[in-house]
Amino acid sequence: MNNLAQEKKYKRIITALSIIIPLAVAALFGVNLKQLGFDVEPLMFLPPIYASINGLTAVVLVAALIAIKNGNKKLHEQLNTFAIVCSLIFLVMYIAYHMTSNSTTFGGEGVIKYVYYFILITHIILSVIVIPLVLLTYMKAKLTDFTAHKKIARKTFPIWLYVAVTGVIVYFMISPYYV
Repeated sequence: MNNLAQEKKYKRIITALSIIIPLAVAALFGVNLKQLGFDVEPLMFLPPIYASINGLTAVVLVAALIAIKNGNKKLHEQLNTFAIVCSLIFLVMYIAYHMTSNSTTFGGEGVIKYVYYFILITHIILSVIVIPLVLLTYMKAKLTDFTAHKKIARKTFPIWLYVAVTGVIVYFMISPYYV
């Protein structure tokens, strides 16, 4: 299969995943297993773990940037693959937590409340936008279209880094209100 045919196939998969993942997360976010009659304990230990995974993702992304700036393509590829795996692990834990626990309401007041919601809303919106960007960036590299890869990576990197870092910030801001 030539690169054009492969790219067309991958773009269909990327489009599907870019739609399915946010819809599945939104749907599963509204499912509470305990309310459905399942005997499950809230997975209260997960938020600090998945926040740490977000932090690790941010560090790995910066390391991947440093690796490519130093000409180490192999390390760059390995680090970005690891960052994708971290993001997937985060997603599974995030869904598992929200399926077993009630949503936590932010209890801060005044300016900090607006700061929190600004960070949270931009984090959520960009976490949806970053899905196709990450997948397209990765695909371009796998198809050895490094010119296109570099061009899209310049947009993907800061958004992905923002999502990873703000995930940690949101955790620290909401964690005092967990029950």
